[in-house]
Amino acid sequence: MDIATLLGLISGAIVLSTLILMGGDFRMFYDIHAVIIIFGGSFAATLIRFPMSAMIHGLPLGAKLAFQLSSLSARDLVDELARIAEVARKQGPVGLEKVETSEPFLAKGIRYVADGYDLEFIRDNLERDRDNFLLHLNEGSKIYRAIGDCAPAFGMIGTLLGMVQMFSNMSDPSKLGPFMAVALLATLYGALVANLICLPIADKLHGRLIDEETNRTLIIDGILMIRDSKSPTLVREMLLAYLPEKHRHEEGELVPA
Repeated sequence: MDIATLLGLISGAIVLSTLILMGGDFRMFYDIHAVIIIFGGSFAATLIRFPMSAMIHGLPLGAKLAFQLSSLSARDLVDELARIAEVARKQGPVGLEKVETSEPFLAKGIRYVADGYDLEFIRDNLERDRDNFLLHLNEGSKIYRAIGDCAPAFGMIGTLLGMVQMFSNMSDPSKLGPFMAVALLATLYGALVANLICLPIADKLHGRLIDEETNRTLIIDGILMIRDSKSPTLVREMLLAYLPEKHRHEEGELVPA
């Protein structure tokens, strides 16, 4: 689990709760009309922006990956692929059947090599798998960003509705407070949904997209080299290009022959 996402949400909730309790209670900051305008309006506007298929894939995938770390970093993958190349050189493709890894995409590539699939088949299937995953991840990032963009706007709409209702009932002082609460709480909810939840998640998913594209492309190149029976040293040296320059020296230790 990505502890940073969880800690950020918990910290934000604690800060807000503390400020609320210092000046009253939670009931003061709840209004069903404001909830409807923010969540209902933002969801409706996002549905108009994106096809239903994107919503079905993007929302749950984004929520899942925002709290989930990659099982292996690019640094770990270089070492892992070099180790797998060493197994393949000593035991042949059959030896790869006993290799275990925590990265599902890498495990799929290992299985293809162990089963003796053609090089082009392996490349096409892994690249298609990578591209589909990145497409859905990108959709998730865009959807959360769209909700983050819509929420403050609907907060303003809720504020305007509350002000209209308030001025339309100036003759009845008992109604002014509830309508003013709608006006203010709609703006508050919109700001919170956008800046504490949706926009941070969208940014995290965008960073995850870049990392996953690098990692999965690295895996594909490594698997294809293993399929071509390249030496572990060559596999490592070729894959070091995916790492930042400052990490290449410490990663460049050769695998013993």
